[in-house]
Amino acid sequence: MIIVNARHVHKYHGAHLVLSGVNLDIQEGERVGLIGSNGSGKSTLLKLISGRQRADEGQLTLRKHIQVGYLPQIPDEFHSLTVHKVLAFGLRTLWAYKEEMLRLERLMSVQEIAADPAQLDDLLHDYGAAQDKFEAAGGYEADARIDQVAAGLQIDPASYGREFRTLSGGEKTRVVLASQLIVRPDLLLLDEPTNHLDLKGLEWLEQYLQDYTGTYIIVSHDRYFLDKVVTRIIELEDGEAHSYRASYSGYVAEKQERLLQQFAQYQEQQKVVAKMKETIRKLEEWGRNGDNEKFFKRAASMRKALERMELIRRPVLERRSAEFGLTPLDRSGNKVATLEQLDKSFTGRRVLARADASLAYGEKVVLVGDNGSGKTTLFRVMLGEESADGGQVTLGARVRLGYLAQQQAVPDGKQTVLDYFRLEARLEEGEARGILARYLFYGADVFRSLCQLSGGEWTRLRLALLILDKPNLLLLDEPTNHLDIASREALEEALEEFPGTVLVISHDRYLINRLADRIWELNQGQLTSHLGSFDEYRMKRLRQESGAAAARMPEKNGQSQQAATPAAVTATAEARPLRAGTEAGSSRQRERERERLELALAGLEAELAAADAELERLGAEEGGAAELERRWREREALQARLDAMMEAWLELE
Repeated sequence: MIIVNARHVHKYHGAHLVLSGVNLDIQEGERVGLIGSNGSGKSTLLKLISGRQRADEGQLTLRKHIQVGYLPQIPDEFHSLTVHKVLAFGLRTLWAYKEEMLRLERLMSVQEIAADPAQLDDLLHDYGAAQDKFEAAGGYEADARIDQVAAGLQIDPASYGREFRTLSGGEKTRVVLASQLIVRPDLLLLDEPTNHLDLKGLEWLEQYLQDYTGTYIIVSHDRYFLDKVVTRIIELEDGEAHSYRASYSGYVAEKQERLLQQFAQYQEQQKVVAKMKETIRKLEEWGRNGDNEKFFKRAASMRKALERMELIRRPVLERRSAEFGLTPLDRSGNKVATLEQLDKSFTGRRVLARADASLAYGEKVVLVGDNGSGKTTLFRVMLGEESADGGQVTLGARVRLGYLAQQQAVPDGKQTVLDYFRLEARLEEGEARGILARYLFYGADVFRSLCQLSGGEWTRLRLALLILDKPNLLLLDEPTNHLDIASREALEEALEEFPGTVLVISHDRYLINRLADRIWELNQGQLTSHLGSFDEYRMKRLRQESGAAAARMPEKNGQSQQAATPAAVTATAEARPLRAGTEAGSSRQRERERERLELALAGLEAELAAADAELERLGAEEGGAAELERRWREREALQARLDAMMEAWLELE
C-alpha cells in the first residue's frame, strides 16, 4: 500500500529551484535511504513529507490518518521544555489519559461522592474507560520505553531535568531522535541521525531500525550504515529523484550500469538526430535547386517529427567533486607527537588517566571512544587550548599543525562565502575564487551568505582554509559529518595520499577501514592502541567481550555453554569487504583487505564450531525442542555469513 505519493513536485528557495518535478512512491514497510550531494534538496523533501513546508508546484499526498515522526538535521524546537518532556513529547495523548485517571481518583476519594453509590458507579465507569485507553496505548510500558531508548542512545537519566536549550547540538539531536523512536510512528523521517552518535550508539540504532516494523526514510551519507538498514535508495540529482531497489552497495553498481546504458542510448539517439538534420538540409537544398515544393513539405514534416522527439539528456558519467589538495609546506621530524602520562579531569571525572601514546611521521591514526569519553579534550590538550593536570605533550621538530573542529559557529552569518574566505585567507578576489571553485563554490555560490550554507558546505569551506595553510600534522574532529558521499570519498582519497601525519576522531566506519593504520581507543581515561582497520579492531573487541562472557558462564559437563549469541552474529556482518564504490586503490590496500577477511573467517569458524558443540549438547538432553530449534537457526545464519565471506575472499584471491 502506498503511504507517500509525489507527482511533479517543484520547490524553490527564493529564486533557486531545489526540486524539479520530483516523482516518487513510498510503499508501506519500505526502508528507504535518501542520498544526494549537499544542497540537492534532501532535507527539503523530508520537510515537505513531514508537512513543515508546502510544495510550490505539483502534488504530494500521504495516506490518511498516518502518524509521522520527523528528526530535523538541526533540531531547533522544544527550547522551553526539559529533556524528559521532549523525550515524552510524542506520548502526549498517554499523559492526557493519565491526568484524567488521576482526576477521577481524586474525585472518588471525596467523602461525599464515595457515599453516593450512583455517582461513584459513574466515576468508576469513566475511570475504567480512561484506564482501558491508557493501557491500549501502551501507557504502563511508556516509562520503560523512554528509559530503554534513552539508554541505547546514551542519554543520561540524570539529564532528564535539564532544559533542552542548554544542550549541545549533538545532545539535542540524540534527544529528538530518541523522542521519535519512542513514539514508533507509521512513517519515520530521519535527517542525518548518525552525525552525533558514537560506535555504540550507531550499532544500537542499526539494530533498532532492523527490528522496526514501520516505514522509514533516512537521509544519510554513512555508507556503512546505509548498507545495514535500507533496502531502497532514492537519489536526488539535478532536482529529480532516481530510485534503486538495493542497499547502498547495490545502488553503486546499479547506477553505474544505468549511466552506461543511458549514455549508449544518448549516443544512438544523437546519431539518429544528426542523420535527420542532414536529411532535412538535403531536402531543403533539393527543393531550392529544383524549385520543388514537395521537398520542402517533406523537410517540414521531418522537422516536426524531430521537434516532437523526446531527447535523452546526456548523462554525467563522472560528476565533479571537491579537490582536497593536501600538500604540506615542509616535512616534520620522524617523531611527530609524544603523549606522556597525561592526566585530565573535569568536575571530578577523570577523562585522561596517565595516557601514553606517540605519533610517527606519515601515520594515519583514528581515535575512537564513547561520546563524552574525552576525545575532543585530548585534541585540545595537544593544541595547547587546554592545560593537562599532569604529564605533557611534546611536538616534534618542524611540526606544522592544522585543526578542524567538529563544530564551529558561523562568525557572521551575513558575510558572503567570498568575503569570508578572502578575509581569512588574505587573498585577492581572483585567486580566492579560483581556490573556492576547487571546493565546489563557483558562479553565484560565492555570493551566498554563510547562514545559507548547509552543514556539508560549511565543512568544505573550513577544510579549504585548513588545507591552504599546508600543515604536516592534521587533527580532524569528525571531518565527514555533514559531507555528502562524493566529498567523503574525495577527502578519504586525499588523506590516503597525504604524505604527512593524520590523527582523526571519527565514527565513520567506512573511513576508518580505508584510512587507519592504527586505532587509538579512549575508554574510561585509558588510551589503548590497536593495529589495523576498524573491522580488525571490532573483531578483537568482540573476542575479548566473548571471552569475558564465557568466563562468567557456568561450566557443565566440562564444557563451556558458549553459543553463537545474537550480538556475535550481528558483528560478523561488520567483517565484510569494503563496499562497491570504494576504489580498490593500491596493492597494499588489497593485501590489508585479504588479511582482514582471513581474520574474520577465523572468528566465524570458531563461532560455528562453538555453535555445533552447543547443538550436540542440546541434542543429548531430553526436551528443550524450542531451544534446540532456536540454536539451529542461529547456526544456519552463521553458516550463511561464513559462505558469503568465503566467496568474497575467493574473489580477492
